[in-house]
Amino acid sequence: MMESMKRVLFVMSLVMLIYVNLAFETTQEVEEEDNYTSIRSRILAEANPRAPATCDIFPRICRGKGSQKPDCCRKQCVNVMTDNLNCGQCGRRCRYGEGCCKGQCVSLMYDRNHCGGCNSKCKKGSYCRYGMCSYA
Repeated sequence: MMESMKRVLFVMSLVMLIYVNLAFETTQEVEEEDNYTSIRSRILAEANPRAPATCDIFPRICRGKGSQKPDCCRKQCVNVMTDNLNCGQCGRRCRYGEGCCKGQCVSLMYDRNHCGGCNSKCKKGSYCRYGMCSYA
């Protein structure tokens, strides 16, 4: 009876040892696979030639040769001197009826120096109404 009890305990301890060993290897493989996946994803994101090159990652894109939009705002190249959604600085929006002229929001409907458009001055003595000089 004692011999059979020893054998049962021995077999149970072997089964537990094998189970613990397999469980440890499985979790270790999963962790290694997760690390591999995150590394692989990061490398692919950096090296993917089809992925759009945004200026928040590569700010020199906006200052490249031939670019008319030298500033980077919200992952897009813009010109803060003329862009109505980023006038003078990123995120500064001009109101309705205003335009961005030299980095400042001005009223294109009533400003004599920017009547109807940036740097469109009215003649001396005339006024700007509804974006037209000397509107009657």
